[in-house]
Amino acid sequence: MESAGGDAVARLDELTRKLRRECPWDREQDERSIVPHTVGEAYELAAAAHSGDDAKLVDELGDVLFQVHFLSLLLEERGSGSLAEVADHVHAKLVRRHPHIFGETEVESSGEVLKNWDQIKKGEDGREPGIFGDVPENLPGPLYALKTQRRAASTGFDFDHVPYDGVTGELEELEAAKTREEVFHEVGDVLFAAINVARKLKVDPELALRASADRFQERVEGAEEIAKRDGKAWDALDTEAQLGYYTRARTLLER
Repeated sequence: MESAGGDAVARLDELTRKLRRECPWDREQDERSIVPHTVGEAYELAAAAHSGDDAKLVDELGDVLFQVHFLSLLLEERGSGSLAEVADHVHAKLVRRHPHIFGETEVESSGEVLKNWDQIKKGEDGREPGIFGDVPENLPGPLYALKTQRRAASTGFDFDHVPYDGVTGELEELEAAKTREEVFHEVGDVLFAAINVARKLKVDPELALRASADRFQERVEGAEEIAKRDGKAWDALDTEAQLGYYTRARTLLER
């Protein structure tokens, strides 16, 4: 199995090099132009993992693997690294961050593993100082909030319980907000509190939000279809009628 896997990776590496040499589009790329595609592929991989479609997961993993090969090749071209160095680097990092496997540290839960992981990261070379050092500011909002909360929790600043009351408290403050600035501030706090609940429940807020949006889309499209069968144009209906069709669609889809 290892030989088959190694042969497959070698064939992909050979293909990546051929594309870089011979394809006009691939020759023009650098890491700045490629990374948006890498981010897009990562989102498609996340969607495939959440869908439970293993064939789709294989497909999207391949796309991400190609991105790793291509970006590693760009490093190699300027003498700054290679795919082998990338693999060796992550191998060393994973060994270092798993002292309960490769060292003498003992843990009793996955929570302790994560706490050790965060502490080890802080002592690694090249890390920015401070509790929130190396939290990228260009992350999507839910992930940025999640990583911020995890960094704070790694110092012991965390709840022992799931803070549902934090959400309800922030909603009350939002309802009491008067100015546009206050509303902006409190909406952010509501979202931040909801992500904190997701973190404590070990739910990925980005995937959960996307799944919710997908369900909403499916229900609205279902409501539009029911209205169409009744000979009514969705856009011409008032809100009350649309909500009625939405409720019918939701009931049908949840059966």
